[in-house]
Amino acid sequence: MSLAVVRSRAPAAGRAPEVTVEVHLANGLPSFSIVGLPDLEVRESRERVRAALQNCRFDFPVSRITVNLAPADLPKESGRFDLPVALGILAASGQIPAESLVGREFAGELSLTGALRPMRGAFAMACGTARSGAGAEGRTPELYLPASNATEAALVPGVAVFGAADLPSLCAHLAGAADARLSPVDTPALPDTPRHAAPDMADVIGQRGARRALEVAAAGGHHMLMIGPPGAGKSMLAARLPGLLPPMTDEEALSSAALLSSSMLGFSPHQWRQRPFRAPHHSSSAAALVGGRNPPQPGEITLAHLGVLFLDELPEFDRHVLETLREPLEAGRITISRAALQADFPAACQLVAAMNPCPCGWRGDPGGRCRCTPDGAARYMRKLSGPLLDRIDIQIEIPALSATELAGRAAAPGEPSAAIAARVRAARERQLARQGKTNRELAGREVDEVCETDAEGETLLREAGERFGWSARAYYRVLKVARTIADLAGAGRLTAAHVAEAVQYRRTALSV
Repeated sequence: MSLAVVRSRAPAAGRAPEVTVEVHLANGLPSFSIVGLPDLEVRESRERVRAALQNCRFDFPVSRITVNLAPADLPKESGRFDLPVALGILAASGQIPAESLVGREFAGELSLTGALRPMRGAFAMACGTARSGAGAEGRTPELYLPASNATEAALVPGVAVFGAADLPSLCAHLAGAADARLSPVDTPALPDTPRHAAPDMADVIGQRGARRALEVAAAGGHHMLMIGPPGAGKSMLAARLPGLLPPMTDEEALSSAALLSSSMLGFSPHQWRQRPFRAPHHSSSAAALVGGRNPPQPGEITLAHLGVLFLDELPEFDRHVLETLREPLEAGRITISRAALQADFPAACQLVAAMNPCPCGWRGDPGGRCRCTPDGAARYMRKLSGPLLDRIDIQIEIPALSATELAGRAAAPGEPSAAIAARVRAARERQLARQGKTNRELAGREVDEVCETDAEGETLLREAGERFGWSARAYYRVLKVARTIADLAGAGRLTAAHVAEAVQYRRTALSV
């Protein structure tokens, strides 16, 4: 009777909780069981591990084999536990030294030939290993992964990542064979800026008001809704927002990469410091947008964390789906609860939405192309609830481009993204120095302290609130937008001019 313990980690959104793989060999009729809340993929690892060991010329014990994945109340999924289970069996049967597993973590899916297949979540697992400081005798913790995942995991500082092509080469390394030593993967040289530049604002023709509103939204992190006819440039503007946002900090880059790594999308080094831009189709379900399933999985709002979530054709989304966005847009996080499990996912993304003014899209067109009835247009607008619109700071109408503007596109190129991004970055730095967060995140008394305005601005804000029937939330959101406008201008105190511009960003057909 013998026991071996191998350390690994479970996949989770942006996290990788530690899992201890305990392998016990006992006398009795030959059997192979896995306990500890494994899902179907993990239970199937019995057949993969058995075939891999036999095809690699290892002895498969003719014993009663019990594998326990602790903690028992944490759901285990994916084939990443194949490698630690195989190593545990080899250590328990004396085919590799059990002490070689101490202070090391392992993960990887085995093929039937013993080759290690790539897996998702390698970056998140490396982050968890680095945080735990799991190295033996004070050494840097070591993480062993399939060779195809090693470069991704090596981006994380504070952990030595080893890539193995197959089970025999890894076992030879653990056994101390001089001619089979694996070397830690070198950390890739990464730029301080994203490798792939976002689309440039210089490509946008006209739309001076929309360009200004997008700059304000980027500077303060404000949510934004664009209303306009087809072809006005709404999607084009939204796609250029990530290029206006400030560069990611090291902490933000690690957080974003860990989330992508744990998702079905995966993460690769060329995405380092790239602001996410997610644009789900309007047929998306609530589970796809905010997360769901059992165990809970992240949705689009989490995959867009620290980036942009773009919802085109907003009224075409199911109303119930849109209502699920209300709480995470306010809190920047979302908690998904199931009967036996609760998961908390980050969702600090910037919402940008676009819609037509009516079902046909041409309401208000000077050429009279709209054929929608007033009731039909009103019903279309009512697909968006007041509480949801209340949470969108900037709501602007985008007019169609005239033939004259299109003809003169080459003579009057727009301002490039680099110039706008410089102003946005300066405004963000003022906010962080003043309150340690963006203006959108201000709450309660912070708004009163930071967004104090002069007497004329206070009067204008009060009269606008009464005229448009703003809620308390809308009133304070206008104040926060005005604070961002002042930050872009380098002003210390709000004035009537800042408030007046902020008021204009709430005067649409939806709010009047």
